[in-house]
Amino acid sequence: MIKSFKIVVEKHSDGYVAYPIGLKGVVIGEGNTYEEALNNVKSAIGFHIETFGPEVLDEASSALEVFIAETGVAV
Repeated sequence: MIKSFKIVVEKHSDGYVAYPIGLKGVVIGEGNTYEEALNNVKSAIGFHIETFGPEVLDEASSALEVFIAETGVAV
């Protein structure tokens, strides 16, 4: 069975970080390129599900869409 995940990929000065939405637990992939981070997070998701079982799939809060927004806050 193939399960689709929405993945957030962030570009930082030292590479890329990717993480899934709608999965219980912490799963992160890193890489020097966008594709490398995406491949690493895909592998990490598979390992996470294999290790902890299907109960890590958060079906109740499955996001229909994911938006990234930016706002200013006085600090």
